[in-house]
This record gives sequence, C-alpha cells and structure tokens, in this order.
Amino acid sequence: MKHSTTPQTRRGRGPARRVGRTLALVLPVVLVLSGTLAVARVNWSGDSQSPVLTAADTAASGSSSRAAARAPQEVLRDKLLVELQEKDPGVALTHLQQAVDDRPSLARHCASIARALGRAAVRVYGPTKAQSYARPVCDTAFASGVLAAHH
Repeated sequence: MKHSTTPQTRRGRGPARRVGRTLALVLPVVLVLSGTLAVARVNWSGDSQSPVLTAADTAASGSSSRAAARAPQEVLRDKLLVELQEKDPGVALTHLQQAVDDRPSLARHCASIARALGRAAVRVYGPTKAQSYARPVCDTAFASGVLAAHH
C-alpha cells in the first residue's frame, strides 16, 4: 500500500471560499455602477455654464444637496462672477490668479473660469471696456472669452 505525502485539502467548503465567491459576484457589479455614475457626472459638453443637467443633478432632490456636491472650481467661478459684477473684472482676475496659486489643483480649470469671466465682462461692461481688463491670467483665456462673447 502506497501513501501520499501531500495532505489532502478540502475543496469547495468553508467560509473563505464562500466569501471569495460572493466578492467575485458583487465586486464587478459595484465597479460597473460606480464607473457609470462617475461618467454620468462629467460635463461632456465642455461648457461650464451649460443648461444640460447631469444625471447626478436630476437625482438630487433639493438645491441644498446640489450645492453640497458642487466642485471647487464651480464654487470659485460663481464667486468670481459675482465679484466681477460687484467690483470689476480686474479684481476677479486677481482673485482667480491667487486661488490658482493657493490651490494648484485649480490650475487645469483656470482657462475655463477666465473665459467665463470674459463672457460675463462683455455682458456687464461691453466688449471694449471688457477687453481693457485683459491680462495674462491663465494665458489669454479672459481675452478669448471676451472675443467669443462679442462675435
């Protein structure tokens, strides 16, 4: 009679196996859902002031829940647009540059915010006066926003 020197393992039974199977079934579903929600939240239009609502906005029931979920660059843009109307575009551009210097993660949004400020400046001050406030904050994005709003 020949005996094996390798120990026999229990197959298919035990709590670790059940947990592994559960994770194998649940984890892909969770990843797909979280990816779908992330894609639905992105503003694909490229216009930061687009009237199109995202899936997350339509799911939000009240304005307070939408305000809590706003991105930092949206909050900054709105604050600077108010400053532009209450003071002048120069103050808003100075504060935009300070915000980008203080929080480098905002740098990738700087040009779109500056363009929004340029469009708003044309609405408030007219194209000639708005262009007089142009300066090299975020390259020439403010000036391109003025130009886009004028044409």
